[in-house]
Amino acid sequence: MTTLYGIKNCDTVRKARRWCEANNIDFQFHDFRVDGLDEITIGKWLESVSWETLLNKRSRTWQNIDQNKKDTLNQNNAITLMLENPTLIKRPILMTGRDIIVGFNIMDYEKLIS
Repeated sequence: MTTLYGIKNCDTVRKARRWCEANNIDFQFHDFRVDGLDEITIGKWLESVSWETLLNKRSRTWQNIDQNKKDTLNQNNAITLMLENPTLIKRPILMTGRDIIVGFNIMDYEKLIS
């Protein structure tokens, strides 16, 4: 099963959803805000990508994080921050049974379905 994770009002997530629909990709959409997020899911992502890849340091939420937390960041407290503030996660995340793509890049999505 293919799952697209994100937030429904995110422009990049909308682009990814439209692309998947236009290319007849059967996927389930998982909205962090509506459907929640847990440590098990983040752990699955971390089997394929680093926490640095998942953490969106360009987000407004990141700008509001206490500087001490930023300075002492490691995988464990990054996971905690992402669970407390799902908008810190780069979006969208496309997860198939074997692959994960963080962000939306048409070339990466095309490779996935070829």
